[in-house]
Amino acid sequence: MPNIKSAKKRVKVSDKKALQNKMLKSALKTSLKKYETAVNSGDAALAQNLYKDTVKKIDQAVAHGIIHKNNAARKKSRFTLMLNKVNG
Repeated sequence: MPNIKSAKKRVKVSDKKALQNKMLKSALKTSLKKYETAVNSGDAALAQNLYKDTVKKIDQAVAHGIIHKNNAARKKSRFTLMLNKVNG
């Protein structure tokens, strides 16, 4: 445990940021799973709604530095292809 005041603050801040990152990543994974489930079930309307939400969450994750922009682009591309297959 640090003794210096600024080091103590850095520990608190880094713990808080790590928790925020974990929450965002968990929410992203949940959104991805919900979308994939909707696509696999063949429900086009639900998949369309979840697609918008999932893409938004992916973009937010990139903005917060949770995932890399190329990873996000790959995910969005794959999800678009999945949505196109469901729609026809």
